[in-house]
Amino acid sequence: MPFALVALVLIPALAGSLRLIALAGGPSLIPENVRMTASPMPVVAHIVSAITYAVLGAFQFSPRFRRRWPVWHRAAGRVLMVLGLAVAFSALWMTQFYPRQPGTGELAYIFRLTFGSGMAASIILGFAAIRRADVVLHRAWMTRAYALALGAGTQVFTQGIGNAAFGVSELTTDLMLGAGWALNLVAAELIIRGGGNRTVRTPGKARIS
Repeated sequence: MPFALVALVLIPALAGSLRLIALAGGPSLIPENVRMTASPMPVVAHIVSAITYAVLGAFQFSPRFRRRWPVWHRAAGRVLMVLGLAVAFSALWMTQFYPRQPGTGELAYIFRLTFGSGMAASIILGFAAIRRADVVLHRAWMTRAYALALGAGTQVFTQGIGNAAFGVSELTTDLMLGAGWALNLVAAELIIRGGGNRTVRTPGKARIS
């Protein structure tokens, strides 16, 4: 599973890396984005946090990895919470204060605000759950947060299919962006409901059975 999740974000990670190279003064290997060059710090924070979150977070979903390195899992989880909030809040900042991305409309703006806020809320709720020693609920919320973070990977496919089937338009672009996040959330809910784990509470801790 970790390698499949990492594979899903390869294209957005590559595009983000090329954007970082261009913003750092290197060769511009992708079309210039005036919105980002005028105010680069939010997008740099977003790209760096998103790539690290996607790669590091993928290994949190491996039961074998969690059992073999539980201390690493907990330490990585703390780092991922900070990274995930950085991803969500930088995305919300860019949505609110950057000029609108060409080719997108009001619907894309609403989707970005909704799903960005949903990711931040999921991380906070997941943190609150583990503080109560509710491991199952913690995993559920963190799965939702990670699914939303991987929206850009799924959008590569939804936009490609949408443009091929319905042509390129503002409405198609907006709907296919929303479809990427929605499909990931559906997949997350199926995984959560198919997990079959329950939390057994003991004083100050929880275990999975």
